Amino acid sequence: MDKNILILGKGFIGERLRDAFDCRINGSIIRSFSDARKLIKKYKPRVIINCIGVTGRSNVDDCELDIDGVLLANSFIPVILAEVALRSNIKLVHISSGCIFNYDYKKNKAVKEESQDYFFELFYSRSKIYAERALEALARDYNILIARIRIPLVNARHPKNILDKLLKYKQVIDIPNSVTYIPDFIRAIRHLIRIDAKGTYNVLNKGALRYPKLMRVYQKHVPSFKYTVIDFHKLGLVRTNLVMSTRKLEKSGFKVRNINSVLEECVKEYLKS
Repeated sequence: MDKNILILGKGFIGERLRDAFDCRINGSIIRSFSDARKLIKKYKPRVIINCIGVTGRSNVDDCELDIDGVLLANSFIPVILAEVALRSNIKLVHISSGCIFNYDYKKNKAVKEESQDYFFELFYSRSKIYAERALEALARDYNILIARIRIPLVNARHPKNILDKLLKYKQVIDIPNSVTYIPDFIRAIRHLIRIDAKGTYNVLNKGALRYPKLMRVYQKHVPSFKYTVIDFHKLGLVRTNLVMSTRKLEKSGFKVRNINSVLEECVKEYLKS
């Protein structure tokens, strides 16, 4: 067990990082600086990985149902942890989201880490932006790493897995999107901690995924599965659809796989799970 790493948050991402790192995970409720400081004094970690966050029970629209809880988890707790980390001279790794930007498909330019073209239409996105802006400023002088993920895809069954969601809906949109394949994400976090990376990194796979392609791979293995393609614009949903750059992550020395190259691997292992 790696006693140098403390993972905060017992959700989808926190549990996978715990299993991968074989380290401690803590689900204590943090509501104040004092709460966070007690955890640091108790565990004495070298690195904190913050996986605390709210995305909504069924989808991000549910964040409107608990504004105080979402602000605490997504906006305030990351800042509290940053203050505790810098006072204790330890590294903070904050797991953030790429769903905070506008994107123009006509320009076809992948969103880089330094973009400030923020997407303010969703409360969920705003709650993540608040924390990011504060941590980005602190990361210029302190040991803070912000790892943005987007649309998690994993090779095992889980309600938060985009594959599970698509199989449940059986209706998919056909818009290119950046996706984070969780096995690759875990390897990337290991790498970034090892090189003591600071600042913001888009931690996702290269290229863009169109959901019908993932469905076709699944259908190849499960011929009885049927799905339909629908027009996203007719759904009337407020969502971010975007493609993000992986160039900074690649320049750090990490080999980034194209999302379309992992689909076969993902589906085969998913069906075995």
